Amino acid sequence: MSTTDNSAASPRTLTKPARRSGLGRGLGALLGEAEEDYAQLSPQNASSRERRTAPIEHLEAGPFQPRRIFDSEALTDLAQSIREHGIIQPIVVRRHPHQENRYQIIAGERRWRASQQAGLHEVPILIKELSDGEALEISIIENVQREDLSPIEEADGYQRLIAEYHHTHEDLARIVGKSRVHITNTLRLLKLPESIKVKIDQGDISAGHARAVLAAGGSETLVERIINEGLSVREAENLARQSEAAQAKKPRINHSKDPNTVALEREISAALGLRVTLGGKGPTGTVTIHYQNLDQLDDVMKKLCAVGS
Repeated sequence: MSTTDNSAASPRTLTKPARRSGLGRGLGALLGEAEEDYAQLSPQNASSRERRTAPIEHLEAGPFQPRRIFDSEALTDLAQSIREHGIIQPIVVRRHPHQENRYQIIAGERRWRASQQAGLHEVPILIKELSDGEALEISIIENVQREDLSPIEEADGYQRLIAEYHHTHEDLARIVGKSRVHITNTLRLLKLPESIKVKIDQGDISAGHARAVLAAGGSETLVERIINEGLSVREAENLARQSEAAQAKKPRINHSKDPNTVALEREISAALGLRVTLGGKGPTGTVTIHYQNLDQLDDVMKKLCAVGS
């Protein structure tokens, strides 16, 4: 059973750093090896990081947390462990930008929530001096590396880094230790209807199922079959292919198209190795590339990136 987190701060516009040199350094570099810091640093010699304890009510969920759903049963188990053994690893925070003696959580929100259940009054914290971009990056990396995010939460986190800090897919792959194809495929899940995203967040269908649903055009019917019939990812992919084949057999409305446009379509299709159609009127229009599987999409992306480099 999962509960939706309603206590996290509402989204806000982040202040973009003047330069990106701090981003992309990896979790260990940004945190400065938190466990080692906590064991060896003292408040007297800490500069960019400082260890101490703080009243639990002085902490708050950071605005950079990509997680929206916390497993209530897992939190209860963690709270019991904290009652018996305490918090082994400190909660990584940064000073609140507007309120004195308050902190925004960067990594460790689950421990903070479980500590509240366990009745703790103080928690160990590791204070880091971080920009908005570094705070967002760490929050995403920590959750991805611990596999704590749903595929949609992961995709939302990647999209924020792209939109607000201009990361490329290659940047993200290097930062989180995933392949570029994984990053691209995960981001594609954001194209699904909201009703299907909810089912992914709830764990009703997996990321593999979701990719099959994407191939079927975001079919709600396929989602219901996956859930009701307990279909495997392979079975869902087979149904998606059947749906695609059925769509391809439907008679197409014959619209007259300018011969020059048809010739250009053939030229682009030959260059990419896939069917390409051009649409639009006047000086504006669209270019549609038709692919049948993710390998073909990856090949197209490689070709397009090679042209732009």
